[in-house]
Amino acid sequence: MAGVLDSNAMLGRVPYQGLTTFWRAEYTQNLTDVDFAVYGVPNDVEIVNRPGTRYGPRAIREQSLYVGFPGIHWPNDYNLMEKYKVIDYGDIPFYPGQVEQMLANTEERVGLMAAAGVGTLGLGGDHLVAYPAIKAHAKHHGKISLIHFDAHTDTFEASHLNHGSMFWYGVKEGFIDPDSSIQIGIRTVVPPSGDRFTILTSHQCIEMGSKAIIEKVREVVGDRKCYISIDVDGMDPAHAPGTGTPVPGGITSAMQREILWGVHGLNVVGGDVVEVSPPYDPSHITAILGATVGMDILYAMASAPFRQVVPAHTNRSAA
Repeated sequence: MAGVLDSNAMLGRVPYQGLTTFWRAEYTQNLTDVDFAVYGVPNDVEIVNRPGTRYGPRAIREQSLYVGFPGIHWPNDYNLMEKYKVIDYGDIPFYPGQVEQMLANTEERVGLMAAAGVGTLGLGGDHLVAYPAIKAHAKHHGKISLIHFDAHTDTFEASHLNHGSMFWYGVKEGFIDPDSSIQIGIRTVVPPSGDRFTILTSHQCIEMGSKAIIEKVREVVGDRKCYISIDVDGMDPAHAPGTGTPVPGGITSAMQREILWGVHGLNVVGGDVVEVSPPYDPSHITAILGATVGMDILYAMASAPFRQVVPAHTNRSAA
């Protein structure tokens, strides 16, 4: 009938209809001609405080449907989905409780993405899931500079990997370069192993403002290949209450986003949003925020100078 909207067309516009993938991206594990892949790692075995982040990837995907129409993300002035091929790869498979299997499978799958020239966005899960992803990118891109948002440095020396020691292991194993890495929003004790990182505490961030923080990030990282890792507890619990280890006195969600907008033009190879814990997030505000900053990371990756000017999925066949 004339004037009646096609119901199939509505599935991409009505948030509570259709299958739940990140931002309505196609669900596939075929990496051919893909520019960016979103994947989940529903792990919380190595959390030392409140568990629940195993439900984070699903919650972030669901709330991504409410943030905006697919591909349109304020304040960016273009539709990411039209210019680039973005997929939802699904979750990394591993048996519950088997951390070594999670680490190995994540490193393998992200390694396949990196080797295919795909930028990656991981959805956590606890912060340990960043370790295998960065390691995988380093095998393809070389030593990685880290742009890390968190209340904690995650550089504590420990006898085994957990969500507070993995960046110490990353430096020790040689795939994270601390001298060109920066940690933002820190407001807990800085262990001696973390003193090679440039650290901006939360009160320094509030005093400096977003523009000065952005300048510092660009100064520290330069043109090196870098990875953005966002622990949502880097923001104040007023903005991100649904997390396992909340620490009062953090940066605002507005400042978090402004900094991400300011790193456009850096050579971002991948990133993640971690520590979203739905059991402590009854209003979904933290999952909404996780989806929002995840989209911000995708736009930051799209602006990386090392990437081809014309999206891979439109020019590879002509190359």
